[in-house]
Amino acid sequence: MKKQSLALTAGISMLFAANVSAEQELRAVHAFPPSLVYTQSFMEFVDKVNEEGEGVIKIRILGGPEVIGLSQQPDAVRNGVVDMAYTAASFYSGTVPERDVLISSNTNAIYARESGGLDLLNEIHQKKMGVYYLGWFDSGVKYNLYTAKKPELTSDGGLKMSGIRLRSNPVYDAFFTDFLKVQPISLPTTDVYSALERGVADATGWTQIGMKDLNWDKFLNYRIDPAFYSTDMGVIVNLRSWDKLTEEAQEILQRVAIEHERASAESLAELSSAQQTELEEAGMTPFPLEGAAAEEYLKAAKDASLTRMQTRMKQHPTGLTHFDELVEKFNK
Repeated sequence: MKKQSLALTAGISMLFAANVSAEQELRAVHAFPPSLVYTQSFMEFVDKVNEEGEGVIKIRILGGPEVIGLSQQPDAVRNGVVDMAYTAASFYSGTVPERDVLISSNTNAIYARESGGLDLLNEIHQKKMGVYYLGWFDSGVKYNLYTAKKPELTSDGGLKMSGIRLRSNPVYDAFFTDFLKVQPISLPTTDVYSALERGVADATGWTQIGMKDLNWDKFLNYRIDPAFYSTDMGVIVNLRSWDKLTEEAQEILQRVAIEHERASAESLAELSSAQQTELEEAGMTPFPLEGAAAEEYLKAAKDASLTRMQTRMKQHPTGLTHFDELVEKFNK
């Protein structure tokens, strides 16, 4: 009886160990600090995966830019240093120039998933970068230009940017440089607060969400309208790591990602409106461009992004393959 009991205990232990070892794990990093709404959105996705994938797949968050710098995270995924990153596609635009279609899109991930645009973009990511593009999260949130001082207008109603110390990043560099004719100061998100505080920068582009989380509203007093572009935050997975996953693990990850694409697009559309109202109530003053000047501003933003996409695509062996198809699938 004692031998049978020991054998049974050993068998149960071996079965438990097998079940534990069967759970696959992906190590992940995120681009922004945990306090930012975008990071919180990613963490919601991770929690959902870990809940639905218990015993099958688990995502372990290693941290944010304090672990791997935000601009180095895409290469860290590509090289297998980590398995997954929630990051802006802007940080690897030289490798996958097609990512500009996210920026210039006039819609969101819900539309692009249904149109087949995201499946096509995933294929391109796999071929050009060796990563699996899992999902376009927090999509459809637009950008504005925010300034500390009241903006000035040219004689034809456009923005007068002379003397403005404009912080930028890869999302809108082309627009700011080509159309606004300024030489922007390139700074990562984590350095902007101190730059505004010290007067190194007195204007920046940013999304319609998260400014109060970063405390930039302490220094920025005007929001220039209309809003332009769309956020390009998404999740990439090292392709070798993806291929090692079981079919069940892949199914859970992809299904939850698509669900989160929809949920985050819908919830952040509401939050965007609410946060802009909150900023205005706290003293942020809208500064709208009007008529032809507003139309030219929006057109210039889109053209700058698509021109950059074309130029960089031509530098790759596949050239402009899929250019027209991507633009069609990411715009209504």
